[in-house]
Amino acid sequence: MFVGFGSSPTSYASPKMIKRTLLLVAACAATAAAQKPSAVSQAKLLWADNAKNVTMAAEDVPESLYSFRATPEVRTFGEIIGHVAGSQSMFCAMVLGEKQPAEDAVEKTAKTKAALVAALKQSTAYCQRAYEISDASAIALVDVFGAQRTKLFALMLNAAHDDEHYGNIVTYMRLNKMVPPTSRPAAK
Repeated sequence: MFVGFGSSPTSYASPKMIKRTLLLVAACAATAAAQKPSAVSQAKLLWADNAKNVTMAAEDVPESLYSFRATPEVRTFGEIIGHVAGSQSMFCAMVLGEKQPAEDAVEKTAKTKAALVAALKQSTAYCQRAYEISDASAIALVDVFGAQRTKLFALMLNAAHDDEHYGNIVTYMRLNKMVPPTSRPAAK
């Protein structure tokens, strides 16, 4: 038995063909639904780019410029790297429900480029765990500076905070005639 589609006598499809087509459409729809990105995975993409940029800059800037400060009232380059490292650990500890280190702990203790870059990489590795939580877990509330916010909010705040300080880093690099990571030509 054939079922017609359209007015042409040659546009017929068998029930078997219709069944296969419907199964294919259902499989494609299920695959598309399964590939829908989670909210946490989207926050992780943003954070990962920001953390990568901060880390690349921290590695590129010579030790002699870690004491550079744009004006007497602001942090040195090294203090910014320490601040980002400490803040990442603090935000991610909030999400993981673990003891939060003092936000300024790294900034106050690590003084060399090697120590600051190592602390930044360690905090980034620590945060990897926080950005692996499920969307269901991400809606749980945590204390974020005295206000109840979702874990997803804390993850997004971490990503935004890294990006905010990457902006400082870009300025410091430009003032020292350096090209920041995001302004370099793309690798071919």
